[in-house]
Amino acid sequence: MPPEPRPRSASAWAPLGVTTFRWLWLALLASNIGTWMQTVGAQWLLVDAPGADALVSLVQTASMLPIVLLALPSGALADTFDRRRLLLVVQSAMCAVAVLLAVLTWLDRMPPALLLTLTFALGAGQALTVPAWQAVIPELVPRSQLASASALGAISMNVARAVGPAVAGVLIASTGVASVFLLNALSFVVFAAVLVWWRRPDDDDLGPPERFTAAVKAGGRYVTHSVVVRRILLRAGLFLLPGSAIWALLPLVASRRLGLGSGGYGVLLAALGVGAVAGAALLPRIRQRLSPNRMMIFSGLLFGAVMIVVGLVPVEAVVALVLVPAGLAWVTVLSSVNANLQLFLPNWVRARGLSIYQMIFAGAQGVGALLWGLLAGATSVPVALLAAGALMLAGAATTVRWPMPSIAGLDREPTSYWPEPHLDVEPEPYGGPVLVTLRYQVPAANEAEFRTAMDRVRLSRRRSGAVRWGLFREGEHGDRFVEVYQVASWDEHRRQHEHRLTGTDREIEAAAQALADGPPEVTHLLPAESAPAESEPGPGESRPAGSEPAGSGSAGSVPAGSRSGGSAPAGSAPAGSAPAG
Repeated sequence: MPPEPRPRSASAWAPLGVTTFRWLWLALLASNIGTWMQTVGAQWLLVDAPGADALVSLVQTASMLPIVLLALPSGALADTFDRRRLLLVVQSAMCAVAVLLAVLTWLDRMPPALLLTLTFALGAGQALTVPAWQAVIPELVPRSQLASASALGAISMNVARAVGPAVAGVLIASTGVASVFLLNALSFVVFAAVLVWWRRPDDDDLGPPERFTAAVKAGGRYVTHSVVVRRILLRAGLFLLPGSAIWALLPLVASRRLGLGSGGYGVLLAALGVGAVAGAALLPRIRQRLSPNRMMIFSGLLFGAVMIVVGLVPVEAVVALVLVPAGLAWVTVLSSVNANLQLFLPNWVRARGLSIYQMIFAGAQGVGALLWGLLAGATSVPVALLAAGALMLAGAATTVRWPMPSIAGLDREPTSYWPEPHLDVEPEPYGGPVLVTLRYQVPAANEAEFRTAMDRVRLSRRRSGAVRWGLFREGEHGDRFVEVYQVASWDEHRRQHEHRLTGTDREIEAAAQALADGPPEVTHLLPAESAPAESEPGPGESRPAGSEPAGSGSAGSVPAGSRSGGSAPAGSAPAGSAPAG
């Protein structure tokens, strides 16, 4: 594995020095605590119902399933609409659901089916909240503090996981389940109040919102054709799938292996939480001393060893002690994955990329919990933990074969460097498909290198909107290559021109064009039924009121032209190479 640059250290708590981030983080912590309280309250309502074993487990399913089902649509909404307003609407809706839960529970009108339905509704709200919030973080803190901000997010989850059930238990014993649901509603009010206070700057650089279906497809297409994002998600999955065994089997370890009650189980959760807080505090120093890949290997080996010890040693003190480094490893891996995604993903698709990560996060834990639970039932809890530990160790070893990609030095800033096309035919904004061709003249000595460079161009085109791509050679002229790619509509191609490309894309195109003789000739092919643009009026003629010539640059119009003779999307960037992304 080649040496990797180490990022400069930022204080673990530095993001809390940013006023807006601090208040939003505290509000989200309150909301997370309320969510765990809600889960415990819902499960308690069902413990005496017929078929309680299945119903109690369905509470967790109803909470997590929406994250898997709605992840990408949620990300599309967060990338399409103002994220602050989206969060505000969602928190208001979740507050209404929580109040309804509290009132119906107080009136003793809460059958299991309705409880699970309303729990699913709250889970859907959580699915809408997470990608929008994570996409907002890079707007609030400097890039150098993103890893620490992600670690603080993991701390929030672990603190909530420990505090929420404890508070819920006290309230249920003293005032009943309805008060738990009402306090959860109050947590949404707190989050909404901070969102009202926050004045997020308007973001007009993305133009009019994307259509919802097109936005969902664009998000999936970006992740599919981004080598960096796919590798980060792979590393996350290889850690989360075996790592879910701790969370799934820890209640059984506490009750069956260690003979503990709910208080003892709380102590074990607290040990994980202490480790998570310690991990966040130490993360800047760890990142200074270890490269991202060594950090992933070390964390995987440590977490795997902890699972093996927990499976082999039925001693409460030992289990509690080793769970502290497990919490540290957990927060180290997840904050690293989250920060890398936030740093790499362009703003126009950030929420969609993060939502797919959330889908893998929830899916790996859900599927993993089921698998480890089934294995524990068929064999024993120690056997399941040993198997999970072995799988974690094997997954850590695969880092050598599939390392975390280095994103240091990549230019992820959006840039608009393609010249505007000048068409003789007025395109329908949502009409399509649109075919774009680029003709290159390539010396014979550069052909092999050119084809290799164009493979990276292919990924760039696909990430930014192309649904098909091909590279061809003209039969009549052996030194001419024709790049052809198709986009779904003119609106998609306009978005490529205006805000979907980054400095890395520019470098990729420049590297390919440096191997050709001059810039390529660009042609836009529109559907045959497209109408010609209105011609310019002759001398003495007047244009009808309200009309504009094609390509005039008037508001809401797209400059038109059938061919960009001699110009090319690559602009004038110096030749260079960059990771394909």
